[in-house]
Amino acid sequence: MNATLIAVALSLVSAGAYAAAAVAQSRLAGRTEPSTGVLRLLGRGAWWSAVGLNAGGALLHVAALNYGPLTLVQPLGALTLVAAVPLGARAAGRRVGRVEWRGTALTLLGLGALLLTAGGSAPHETLTLPEALGVGAATMAVVAGLSRPGARPGLRHAAASGITSGVASALTQTLTVAVTDHSGGPLFSWRLLTVALLVSAFAMGGLLLSQTAYRGGLGAPLAVVTLANPVAAAAIGLALLGERLQGGPVSLALALAGTAAAVRGVVLLSRAQAHAAEPFEAAAALGPLNTAPSRVVIGSPRRAGAPEPVTVRAGAHPHP
Repeated sequence: MNATLIAVALSLVSAGAYAAAAVAQSRLAGRTEPSTGVLRLLGRGAWWSAVGLNAGGALLHVAALNYGPLTLVQPLGALTLVAAVPLGARAAGRRVGRVEWRGTALTLLGLGALLLTAGGSAPHETLTLPEALGVGAATMAVVAGLSRPGARPGLRHAAASGITSGVASALTQTLTVAVTDHSGGPLFSWRLLTVALLVSAFAMGGLLLSQTAYRGGLGAPLAVVTLANPVAAAAIGLALLGERLQGGPVSLALALAGTAAAVRGVVLLSRAQAHAAEPFEAAAALGPLNTAPSRVVIGSPRRAGAPEPVTVRAGAHPHP
């Protein structure tokens, strides 16, 4: 089978696993107090289910990075949001709306255009140790600014999560290519050890940051994570790993149009999911009991000379 097809197939299954993990994390975040610490989360089965799904998606993603470049594999991560739409709707007990279908169609159309322009050859370039350290330091600085103490959980944490996950993917590709390289180089070196530690730190950091971001709902944060991830990874691939888009100006225009369509689709999906969550959030805010009085009119259409209908307020008894 063609390496590009293998990369795409693995990315599709990986996106499904990540989508299921995102829905599980969102539901867990909605049932968790903001002050709950990481140690208490470790004692919950739902947390470990999300971790297992994320781990499965990550392994499939690593395998895909061994067959395709970052500019091909990372944009397919937008399918995470596409898969999360029916999963989230089913978990909430509702149907997928028309706007969500439009967003899904635009996202798929944009990804199809990007697949036509992305380089399809298996990756060969890797980051040097200074490059890996520089990327790690720059990422830590950006994430520290986005998620500084006291920042309200939301889109900034989602952006930080997407950036750390995208950088982790770029570093993972360096690790994967170096380990599977048959040039006879050393399997263990300071470079690979450093890259492995950075991958572990950024992967766990991205998971915790997304958990914080999902406290404000799933739609918009997941959209930001979905968009920030491929941008960060593709920037590293194009700037440091020698990856290029196929074709000339026509392919570049097609890639830009595909990117615009995918971004528009992701925005539509995020808005639709946010609107779908509003009735549930309003009901939760009111609580199980609504003590506001309501008016109930008891009676039937009046006839001439008939008495006035009786108006009763909830919780009160009609006077004789």
